Order: sequence, then structure tokens, then C-alpha cells
Amino acid sequence: MNTLHPIPDHIKEQLDVLFVGFNPSIKSSETGHHFANPTNRFWTILHKAGITERKYLPSEDFKLLELGYGLTNIVARPTKSAAEITPVEYEEGKQQLINKIERYQPKIICFVGKGVYQQYSGIKQLPWGKQTTAVVSGTIDFVAPSSSGLVRMKIDEIADIYSEIPLLIQRLE
Repeated sequence: MNTLHPIPDHIKEQLDVLFVGFNPSIKSSETGHHFANPTNRFWTILHKAGITERKYLPSEDFKLLELGYGLTNIVARPTKSAAEITPVEYEEGKQQLINKIERYQPKIICFVGKGVYQQYSGIKQLPWGKQTTAVVSGTIDFVAPSSSGLVRMKIDEIADIYSEIPLLIQRLE
């Protein structure tokens, strides 16, 4: 069996948006790229929501930096499903994520999945979109549906939630 490896963050200072997933999939570990599972709809959602002008491929994930967007995960260890992530890994990942946010100061942190934000914030009941307060002051926490193919929401409904992000960026400029 192949050894699974974490994938690199794509992050730099002063990003408009830092997208935060649960953790890399097996496919992402194998390819070294974010949201690489063919059933994952992340790249389609970004395009449908008007965040990117075209549908990017997972192999182009690093190109999002040129657009002011970054990619990371709350937990670095690749798994078949987020259910395999341990409470200790979430706690360590949360602290590492807070450190990254404080260091790089993205304007908006978009959590790709309500569960990611629940693990990060400790808040269980929360709406989609911009949250009233951010865990790290000076940033905006934004909660969006997971892009996983397992999510039962229609892709257009998901894209509608993500489409609030470009509007938020405009208001911040």
C-alpha cells in the first residue's frame, strides 16, 4: 500500500479568501492537489458562483493564489472520509489553522463544510454564509456547504451560497 502524504497549502499574505477543507482525500494525497477526487464539485462550484472565470482543474490549484485565493485544510492527514479524523487531530488542526490565519491575515476564511467550521469554532448551530463574529478578529468567517459529492444539496443551491463571496470581497475593497 502506498503511504499517504499531506498536500501543500497554497497560501500567502493578504489573500481575499482562504478556503479551508476538512482534510485531503486519498485522491488528493495521490495527486498532490486539493479537491482532486472526481466526485468533488469544488472547482465547478467556484466557477458557477462567479469566484473563478472558468472551471479550474485540481492540477491548477496553485493558480488560485494569482486570483487572491488560498487553500488549506483543518487536518493535514489524508483519509477516505472525514469520519476518520480524531478529536486530537481536530484540536491540533484548529490551533495550526488559527496560527496560519494570524500569520497570513486573509480577509475571508471560507469553510468548505459546516462540519469544518463546527470543529474550528465549537459552535454547533450556525447559518450558511458570513458569521456574526470571527474566531480570529480582523477576518470574516464564511461557512459554505461541503463540495463533496456526498452532499445532497443541488449544485446550484451550493453555488448560490458561494456566490456571496465575491460580493463580500467587493464590500471590503
